[in-house]
Amino acid sequence: MNPYKIMLVDDEEEVRTSIIRKIDWQDAGFEVIGDAENGKEALEKIEQNEPDVVLTDIRMPYMDGLEMAENIRQRYPSIKIVIFSGFDEFEYAKKAIKLNVIEYILKPVNVEELTAILKKIKKNLDEEIEQKRNVTLLRESYIKSLPALREHFLNDLIQGGMEETQIEEKLNEYAIDVAGAVKWVIAAIHLEPDEKVDKAVSLHQQRELIPISVRNLIEEKLEGQYRFIVFHSSFETILLVAIDKDNTQTGLIALLGDICKETKKILEVSVTIGVGESCSSLTDLSRPCHTALNALGYRAITGSGGVICIGDMEPSGHEKLRFDSRMESELIAAVKFGPEEKIRSVIDGIVSRMEDARVHYRQYQAYVLAIINVLTQLSQQYDLRISEMFGVENDYFEILGRVQKMENVRPYLTEVALKMNAGMEEERSNTTKNVIREAKQYIQDNFQDPDLSVEKICRHLHLPLQSGSSEILKKMNRHYTKEQYLELAERIRKAVPDISLTTDIIVGFPGETEEDFEETLEVVRKVRYDSAFTFIYSKRTGTPAATMENQVPEDVIKDRFDRMLNILNPIVHEVHEEQLGKGMTVFAEEASKQDKTVLTGRADNNMLVHFKGTEDLIGQMVPVKITENKTFYLIGERM
Repeated sequence: MNPYKIMLVDDEEEVRTSIIRKIDWQDAGFEVIGDAENGKEALEKIEQNEPDVVLTDIRMPYMDGLEMAENIRQRYPSIKIVIFSGFDEFEYAKKAIKLNVIEYILKPVNVEELTAILKKIKKNLDEEIEQKRNVTLLRESYIKSLPALREHFLNDLIQGGMEETQIEEKLNEYAIDVAGAVKWVIAAIHLEPDEKVDKAVSLHQQRELIPISVRNLIEEKLEGQYRFIVFHSSFETILLVAIDKDNTQTGLIALLGDICKETKKILEVSVTIGVGESCSSLTDLSRPCHTALNALGYRAITGSGGVICIGDMEPSGHEKLRFDSRMESELIAAVKFGPEEKIRSVIDGIVSRMEDARVHYRQYQAYVLAIINVLTQLSQQYDLRISEMFGVENDYFEILGRVQKMENVRPYLTEVALKMNAGMEEERSNTTKNVIREAKQYIQDNFQDPDLSVEKICRHLHLPLQSGSSEILKKMNRHYTKEQYLELAERIRKAVPDISLTTDIIVGFPGETEEDFEETLEVVRKVRYDSAFTFIYSKRTGTPAATMENQVPEDVIKDRFDRMLNILNPIVHEVHEEQLGKGMTVFAEEASKQDKTVLTGRADNNMLVHFKGTEDLIGQMVPVKITENKTFYLIGERM
């Protein structure tokens, strides 16, 4: 068999030359029949040389690789396109898939990787030739029934903008019997890719044509009951149905539902059908087509393998699905402090809201992305390895792949949150143990020093508040009042003016009134903590609080928690802002897991500080000047 013809397109001559020189083209089953430095030049040479495969860059002058791929898709649909690019961006990859690009690889081109891809493409081309030989009669019959010109016309028709006379003329020319109906309905037919088949090949083949068996079933069900035409768009397989006086749209939807069930039962193929709005003129098919495709976008919510009607998913006044600040705060608090039951409860609430909302896949995806973003930021804040927490590297595209189906969201997010909670707990435990060990050793080494004092040992004190209400403190079995606490804090401030005070606060303890909560806010404003561990009260079986009367409603607790953070966080930011330009002595504890050139440690006031440094500084006291305030941690530079 003669080698397949391939063309290289790249604006850098040295890149083209390097690829041509390094690849054993004969062994891969190809010969290079030409190269070009931009898409415009390439299209001219493609017309002359008719290559089987085009290997192209994206960024090029005059005409880039994606624009060229669009032209090739329209004019030479059989040509296989492979993109190699230095840009690893989701939008490029997504657009490339829409243009029937079968492979997307990154520069610099790896010889072994490209050779493997070429051999796979050769195998696919061989199979296509073999298939053509084996199904010649079937191909001829298919081409006669759906010629290219007819397909082109139908695609133009659903885009809208054609004159009525032109439409009627073309319908007669191509023997399409759908004119003169009461109204028209468009359905978009989506075939789920077979996970056992290489995804790039599967997507490419399925955009060529729907499996004959599924198509035959559609025609069998609708024949004699409706006038219709099935054809292929650049997005999905499209079904255009004429609704006459003696049939109904409701009956059509029922038949489409039967098709989905039978393909699943008999053929073991999952087919999802999106039904758009109807229209009363063939000149207005653009919106019905758009809404049919849009209906398919809801399959992440409804599940695949059925009929989705846009009217059921998008009633007047579309629902909005947003991951708001309250939900974010609740999730962060649960992940930070647990317990496991709380984490599972919060995740359940987040996912349940998503399940209850009838939103398009784009909204669903944005919602999930917002959750993932919060969790990744929290992981980075606590220096947890993204790959260990999420099971993948810090790649949103790859993470989203784990939660494309609704049923995967809850278990995946729960698993990630529990891993993060365990990692944070371990980190806190290790830090606490190290601090205690170092403090004890320091005292043992210096206890005879007459200048040794509390002030010299540490400028940080954790002073748990729990609540600013004396009444609530009594219910908590705390043996101090609000007044005693404020007096103690004032005395500590006078003794050590620059001391760092941190605390614990519980919001929503049983019996907490609005007045009690305001007293807590008052204490926060007066003491001005450097940081605080804030908790949302949750029932714990076996505790006295679980059986107390006057349990605070969950929505009230969440509102108070948000208000608490709105007061506390600006104070923390202001306190940390006062450290800008100051010098601190920081105990270097460890290097960042994300960047080994960044060290993390605690100053003698317990503030968390990140600064550039080498790993040999770990375990030492390092002079650092504070240059940036990140609210919950500081950034500095070595002095």
